[in-house]
Amino acid sequence: MLKRMFVAPDPGRARLRFAARAVLGIGLAVVVCSLAGHSLVGAVTGGLAALLALFTVADPTVRGQAVTTALLPAVGVPVLAAAAELHAVPVARDLVFLTVVGAGVYARRWGPRGHSLGVFAFMTFFVAQFLHATPAQLPDLYAAVLLSVLSAAAVRFGVWCYERRLPPAVVPSPPAGRGLARVTTRQAVQATAGAGFALVVGQLVSGQRWYWAVGATWWIFVNTASRGETLVRGFRRVLGTAIGICLGFLVAVPVGGAPVPTAVLVAVAVFGIFYTAAVSYTWMMLWVTLLAELLYGLLGVLNPGLLALRLAETGVGALGAALAVLFVLPVTTHAITDAWIQRALRCVHACTAEAAARLAGSATADPAPRVAELEQLLGRVRLAVAPLVHPLYPMPARKRRARRVLALLDDCAREVRGLVAVAADPEASHDARLAAACWRVEAAVEALTAGRLEHVRDPAEPPAEPALAHLHGLERALADLAEPLRAPTGSRLVGA
Repeated sequence: MLKRMFVAPDPGRARLRFAARAVLGIGLAVVVCSLAGHSLVGAVTGGLAALLALFTVADPTVRGQAVTTALLPAVGVPVLAAAAELHAVPVARDLVFLTVVGAGVYARRWGPRGHSLGVFAFMTFFVAQFLHATPAQLPDLYAAVLLSVLSAAAVRFGVWCYERRLPPAVVPSPPAGRGLARVTTRQAVQATAGAGFALVVGQLVSGQRWYWAVGATWWIFVNTASRGETLVRGFRRVLGTAIGICLGFLVAVPVGGAPVPTAVLVAVAVFGIFYTAAVSYTWMMLWVTLLAELLYGLLGVLNPGLLALRLAETGVGALGAALAVLFVLPVTTHAITDAWIQRALRCVHACTAEAAARLAGSATADPAPRVAELEQLLGRVRLAVAPLVHPLYPMPARKRRARRVLALLDDCAREVRGLVAVAADPEASHDARLAAACWRVEAAVEALTAGRLEHVRDPAEPPAEPALAHLHGLERALADLAEPLRAPTGSRLVGA
């Protein structure tokens, strides 16, 4: 995990800029709230609102990001009001909380904006429980949320909008479906059921901190699609929380809420959350746990017993998520993995066709967006296959096959990137053999995605010409993929 955190590639220093901007934006939000005379509870609420505005908004265009950011208070303020008003009515509060959970997950069917608004709604309700918000505090909290979202937006879209210099991000939509066949619908039911279990058992563990269990269940369902992904994410959440609690004993408890060192450590924790989120969920949870401990220190309630309780509630939440994905409308790892692999292979063909057209002299062909889409799809494939390559996965044959598929898909991506780079050269000329090679790639992809049993051609040694060399390398990788993707039913890539 240390290697993944500190040595993981950071192309264009994207993660570094993402994390540094978060520290700047959240710091500005807290300072603005303090200067405006808000209470400590208001400043904490504002800081968390700014964190969410900078972390969850992921629309593909800057304009879309700005619209989603502007919509956050419209979702958060009513939820905050409901959470505060129902604080003294536990049954109604719990039912509304579960409704927010289900609606927040269901909203993911509308893409990144639905996801962002759903997360913000849930976390607003969660923060109201975390801070024990009351109706008398609502005006202070409303103003803090609005000021903080505006501060975060000023940094993101004004001071440091590095996305303006980048091409629009490609965000692949989840596999489609209707009704209960749609993954987001099933997950909404699962998350609500898991959160219900966590809420009930969490309250038996602690009548004061039960919401940690619901929060654990919620975040375990974020960015997952199958039961295997959810189970792995639950394991990583518990592990990251345990490590974060150990770190808290060494750092947060001795600091004891002292303002200056706490502020410095909060900035470090925020940077860690944003910098490690794309690399390791375990590491991200370590920093989230440390941040929560530091905030509890500021509020004057941090003690070793509270840290142990947090670990217990996290375990309850992870158990709720696990039971939900195993027994409530389960979404199999095999189905999700197969869907993402097929989409990645079709994108390989589209990239190849665009590059060949560019080499043939087409002025409109542009393979670059397709390459960006392929990188995003391969990221989703890695996430879907992650349960199969996890150290605790008990079937070594399937683990080896999964690793083989990932390695060959990476080979395909490398050859596609090389082909696109050659096609971008204005002096590159079209070779008549390119059409035949592209046709073979198309046939290989169709055979693999359609599940047909005809032989996928294993090409001869690649020629010296760069474009043809990349196409032949692509053919070879596709031919090698036939074996692991066509394994017999008893030993298929994913067994459930």
